[in-house]
Amino acid sequence: MPHKIALFYVALATVFVGCSPRAVLVPESSPVRIGPEVSGRVYVLTPEGDWQLSGNSVSIPEGWYLVPPSFVEKE
Repeated sequence: MPHKIALFYVALATVFVGCSPRAVLVPESSPVRIGPEVSGRVYVLTPEGDWQLSGNSVSIPEGWYLVPPSFVEKE
């Protein structure tokens, strides 16, 4: 019985946290701008030319652009 109750609360939390009724899919050909209060781990280009994932979450300033990989020239 306790497992069923725990499973119910996990499912309930997943519904409220994992779903966003206002999700918008952005096409590959369109850049997007960052909104207020966005943070997360980011990839950083190293001097060797490799992409390394940051160890910590960083704050991304409002108004910055996100572009798909096809917008970036390969070296």
